[in-house]
Amino acid sequence: MEYISLLMFLAVCLVLLLGYPVAYSLAGTALIFAGVGAFFGVFDTAYLQAVPSRLFGIVSNQTLIAVPLFVFMGVMLEKSRVAEDLLLAMEQVLGRLKSGLAVSVVLVGMLLAASTGIVGATVVTMGLLSLPTMLKKGYSPPFACGAICATGTLGQIIPPSIALVLLGDVLSSAFVQAQLNMGIFSPQSVSVGDLFVGALVPGFLLVGMYLLYILVFASRQITPSLEQSDQAPISVSALCAALFPPLLLIFMVLGSILAGFATPTEAAGVGATGALVLAMLNKQLNLQKLKDVMMSTTKVTSMVFLILIGASIFSLVFRGFGGEELIQELFNRLPGGVFTAVLLVMVVIFLLGFILDFIEITFVVVPLVAPVLLAMGVDPIWLGIMIAVNLQTSFLTPPFGFALFYLRGVAPPEVNTSDIYRGVFPFILIQLLLLACLAIWPNLVTWLPSLL
Repeated sequence: MEYISLLMFLAVCLVLLLGYPVAYSLAGTALIFAGVGAFFGVFDTAYLQAVPSRLFGIVSNQTLIAVPLFVFMGVMLEKSRVAEDLLLAMEQVLGRLKSGLAVSVVLVGMLLAASTGIVGATVVTMGLLSLPTMLKKGYSPPFACGAICATGTLGQIIPPSIALVLLGDVLSSAFVQAQLNMGIFSPQSVSVGDLFVGALVPGFLLVGMYLLYILVFASRQITPSLEQSDQAPISVSALCAALFPPLLLIFMVLGSILAGFATPTEAAGVGATGALVLAMLNKQLNLQKLKDVMMSTTKVTSMVFLILIGASIFSLVFRGFGGEELIQELFNRLPGGVFTAVLLVMVVIFLLGFILDFIEITFVVVPLVAPVLLAMGVDPIWLGIMIAVNLQTSFLTPPFGFALFYLRGVAPPEVNTSDIYRGVFPFILIQLLLLACLAIWPNLVTWLPSLL
């Protein structure tokens, strides 16, 4: 009976590849398998009685309230031209330097990641503003596209990240479940704030690796000779005016979390309010724009919660068929113990990233494997950041990498899709190198949370 759970997982992947909506695919496939299993007497329908309580737990989850608030903050910043002003200012400051334009793209991507946390907004904004300029200055299309796509995905790992919010909620439940299974009835917990703190060092390390690649390799092999910029030098006051709003917002959101003044959900409320105020100060807020922002926020939030509901039903049926015990038995039989188990999970997540979205992997795969790994003694914060960095590559891996689609939608006609695919390859290798570094030196993740 346990192998039926694996068959159900493969069936879901097949249904998703056929193009059906994710939430309906998860719930529908699970209910079909549950019905067939109940008919043949190999599935206990009592598992489905937990669905109402699961749904109530999802809609009343205090942590997940941060999702619509962070989405609202990111969309509002995109509409209020804060990101556009910042990018233009950095291009004027660094555009005269060799590789300066590419460096400015990375730095602005880092700041946007720390203030919006939305990959699509960052990739589209930089694709519209920077890609034509980079091509005009002689940057090769693959390199320009790769730099923009890769830096756009920094919003996955640098807080405040919606991916970390979702991962934090899933890992919190998995950590409690793992401790209860081990007979620990006063379980410890792991919070979204812990993941935010743990992601800071790896996030900035990844930015440094991007910059090193651009400065050492790309400047010699790809970047053209120095060309005079046709833009006037920017004044110090104009630069400060562009930098101050996002830096202030980053300080308000992350600073309140790191100092212990606010939970991530409360900080998300502060960020949403701050983005609204910045839009008003920039005179970019009107009733129609506010309506558009709220509509976009509602659509994204509805998508996330509907997928979460479908994934909850899927995981219940998966456990009803004994899938969790099958995974635990498989991990315990692997040679090499914990190392091999974690390596196997990382490889599976990386491969699934070619065909599935990070939300689907977070809600479907992580709840199935995380309790087993945590019961084997894996640090929950380290595991969360490893999964987050791994999921970040899913935005870049063909054929379904979302960052590739975002850039393809705004790229000039002379840029081929093959240019985008070739351009992201070095950055995928850089992200895999970061994963190896975090595996060898886990203190890169756990050191800062242990201090705070």
